[in-house]
Amino acid sequence: MLKRVRIYTTDDVEAHNTPASCWISRGGKVYDVTKFLQDHPGGDELVLQYAGKDVEEIMKDPNEHDHSDSAYDMLEEYAVGRLGKGEATVSEDWEATDDFHPDDTDTQRDFEKNQFLDLRKPLLRQMWEGNFSKTYYLQQVHQPRHLSESARLFGPDILEIFTRTAWYVVPLFWGPIATYLFLRSVFQFTGPLPTFWSEPRLPLAYLATLPLSSFAKAGVCFLLGNIIWTLLEYTLHRFLFHVDFYLPDTPAFLTLHFLMHGIHHYLPMDRLRLVMPPILFFTLQTPFTRLAHLIFPAAIANGIISGAFTFYVLYDCMHYALHHTKLPQYMRDMKKYHLAHHYKNFELGFGVTSKIWDIVFSTYLPL
Repeated sequence: MLKRVRIYTTDDVEAHNTPASCWISRGGKVYDVTKFLQDHPGGDELVLQYAGKDVEEIMKDPNEHDHSDSAYDMLEEYAVGRLGKGEATVSEDWEATDDFHPDDTDTQRDFEKNQFLDLRKPLLRQMWEGNFSKTYYLQQVHQPRHLSESARLFGPDILEIFTRTAWYVVPLFWGPIATYLFLRSVFQFTGPLPTFWSEPRLPLAYLATLPLSSFAKAGVCFLLGNIIWTLLEYTLHRFLFHVDFYLPDTPAFLTLHFLMHGIHHYLPMDRLRLVMPPILFFTLQTPFTRLAHLIFPAAIANGIISGAFTFYVLYDCMHYALHHTKLPQYMRDMKKYHLAHHYKNFELGFGVTSKIWDIVFSTYLPL
């Protein structure tokens, strides 16, 4: 199979504007003319004046420098890719309405126009084999598309089912775990328990005899866990899911970014990819829960974790609701705020359940 021509943006070209790395563009193509600088008949200074720029007009200007057909043929030897012509759907003047429901994307036209991902085919392999720069990837993945059904990541159905998660899976899976950890905290504030691995069952028959002080102590830890989750929600969204600037320009890292969060910005209304699959949240929570047990006694750690898990469940369910349901006033405001993160400015507005940390860390998104 022929390798796709690498796609760049004008920002990519503009970044190469020195004698050590000199790129130009012409007719939608990108050229690396660094090695040609010393051989240019008009001298390297003339080329460097247009380093990082389009040279279509200057090469046609007979008063500036007359170019023969052989000069154009020679230029083709230095072609490294082409400029992408992506359409812009994100806009600073975008406003969300209570009944926001975008039209479906014309998948054939979208691929022909943008040459990014073909929504009619499985996306994961296309990402891995995609021959576009990081800048072009980020430009495209933050221009939302919409389908009536979930796009496929894999070809085989057996793999595809693990990439889709209905919203109610989150409370059904993590709700009992959060409840168990809270009760474990209450028992541990009363007295010692065997380790989870030696005896995971709790002595629930004695629950009614436990002192109120144990419930109160576990409740304080639970509330602390709620607060900690809101900060984690903001931090992970901003510094992990949107690690755009530091993202290495390689297919592996672009694919990882796409799987973790890029696909959500690319297809923000996909009902089956609005909450985390249990395996993804399990992976993300593991280092934090281990840290909690290293820092705090088991009773405190379990209380904090139960509160954080409970707020995670509320976060994911609320995230789904912000995209797809009619809501009371506070949540309608948060819906407009979150959708503005998708359709107005993805570099601001990282809070989903609350705007408080956006205000604290100066990433508040004005509507």
